[in-house]
Amino acid sequence: MLLQKISLINFRNFDQKEFNFSPFLTVVFGENSRGKTNLLEAIFCLTHGVGFRETREEELLTINKTRAKITGSFFDDQTKIELQINFNKKDGLFEKKYLVNKTTKKLTQYRPETVNTILFSPQQLEIVTGSPDGRRQYFDKLISFYDVEYKKRVNNYENALRKRNKILESYRDDKQLKEELFFWDDYLEKQAGYISQKRGNYIDFLNHYQKIDDKKFSIKYLMNPLTKTRLEEFLEREKRYRKTLIGPQKDDFQINIVENNFQRNLHLFGSRSEHRLGIFWLKLNEIRYCEEKIKKKPIVLLDDIFSELDLKNKKLILDLIKKYQTILTTAEPEVIKLSDISKTVIKL
Repeated sequence: MLLQKISLINFRNFDQKEFNFSPFLTVVFGENSRGKTNLLEAIFCLTHGVGFRETREEELLTINKTRAKITGSFFDDQTKIELQINFNKKDGLFEKKYLVNKTTKKLTQYRPETVNTILFSPQQLEIVTGSPDGRRQYFDKLISFYDVEYKKRVNNYENALRKRNKILESYRDDKQLKEELFFWDDYLEKQAGYISQKRGNYIDFLNHYQKIDDKKFSIKYLMNPLTKTRLEEFLEREKRYRKTLIGPQKDDFQINIVENNFQRNLHLFGSRSEHRLGIFWLKLNEIRYCEEKIKKKPIVLLDDIFSELDLKNKKLILDLIKKYQTILTTAEPEVIKLSDISKTVIKL
């Protein structure tokens, strides 16, 4: 499915605006603070049901507005579909209404009928440069999108972990502590086993596709297993710290660039340009994974990814995304000339 046009009413800085898109490449060009990222977020929100930047959803609305609307038209050879989200803020409450071809849907019904979009934004550089928590969140969200059971297991694990930590925080008697932990230890082990297995499977998938042109990347899963045997080994320390010290909440993922069979940790030793290419490697494989799972091509959203890349790598990225409908933002006019495929330019 391809995005043909999108209409915005009171979304971010757009009071009322309509945009048309090329089935190949659309370049959204303009100076900073003109709304380039807001347009990508509208597309992302329409296809995912949520934005990607707000801490509160009402921030999606234009300031001092109580209603907003996003409407998008999509098509392929056989079908045409209209997606719409209506936003309403009233008496301190915020609600969203989802529609497919003007029929109201619950989010769980709406999402399977939408088109998948893969986003690459500068904020995602933190997957490489930031804390392990950001990497875990990235992989959890990605895997959960295609595996409902995984999402359920992660929620189960997080809820049970909080309850186990409450027990450790308040216990007074060792015998009573072991009795109370018995159930939660067994339950957490089962949830953790599934989570670790699925994370490991996705890491194996990434390592199967390591190359981007002449660049090669790899990723190492730094698993922190949770088993009853390890819980017994860590119990005395957990009693001192009064919290659970092992498990998937302690996992990390080390992203490397491979040169002459030597793996260099991007987090510690990568340049800014290499960080961006590392994230693009993850995103390129996210696109590949999407096609493998749902047998459909996603729409690719690239938000200001070309700064800090040299001309060769800018051209490389544009060549790699040729077979996908791509919408990119940039403040660099030369980017418009780099791609030789048919394109639409939107100036903001």
